[in-house]
Amino acid sequence: MKTQLEKAQAFVDLHRRGNCFVIPNPWDAGSAKLLRHLGVPALAGTSAGFAFSQGKTDPTITVQDMLPHLAQLAAATDLPLSADLQSGFGPSADDAARTIIEAAATGIVGGSIEDATGDPDDPLYDIGLATDRIRAAAEAARSLGFKFVLTGRAENFRVGRPDLGDTIRRLQAYQEAGADVLFAPGLRTADEIAEVVRSVDRPVNIMMGMPGMPLTVPELARLGVTRVSLGASLARAAYGALVRAAREVLEQGTFAYADDALDAATLNRIFAPA
Repeated sequence: MKTQLEKAQAFVDLHRRGNCFVIPNPWDAGSAKLLRHLGVPALAGTSAGFAFSQGKTDPTITVQDMLPHLAQLAAATDLPLSADLQSGFGPSADDAARTIIEAAATGIVGGSIEDATGDPDDPLYDIGLATDRIRAAAEAARSLGFKFVLTGRAENFRVGRPDLGDTIRRLQAYQEAGADVLFAPGLRTADEIAEVVRSVDRPVNIMMGMPGMPLTVPELARLGVTRVSLGASLARAAYGALVRAAREVLEQGTFAYADDALDAATLNRIFAPA
């Protein structure tokens, strides 16, 4: 198993200029090991996917839930793991900094801090406070004994405030505050993505796996995107397969779903101790 320092360096190397890589999002140790078996270069956590696996909603996940989960994911493979650290599990800059330190102790080598408040009436932190939170997170990341790749997230599009200008202003502020990667989940068009990439000088993460987004990885690479994440879409796809299979049995009394299931021998081989 690679050390945290080795994982961190591998993760930094993936973000080199001109590279574009897919970083899929497992929600438990089994899905992490399956993705590793398929040859992906790195993994990213999904707070929503993890929440679903616990029978919970994303907003109800606490730092006490998240830290043991991240430790399990980080130990499951030798791949670099970046975490979805939500809004830093608290409103203050100190909360964001503490979250980075605590999360890094689980074995992860990167993580994102978002600027969503969780309040539907006031869904985004003021840009000044949001920037202070990223600055504190960046300072905490620099105190670690390895390069922790910090992602600053502008949540405008995700919370129903699809203002590209404000999104870019926020990403630029997070860049100046020390974020290593910039991310605005919810961008859907090539023009939006290209404008964001042109407006910053840090690697840009784009989330795919949403309906109505026909862009491909090669097309995203041509737009200048460095990192392509999948959010909770793989978890949702797995749950979709489960629901379809159960409905087939309950409504039709048939079992054709089993034709597409992975066989036990394959899973036992993938999950066998190294």
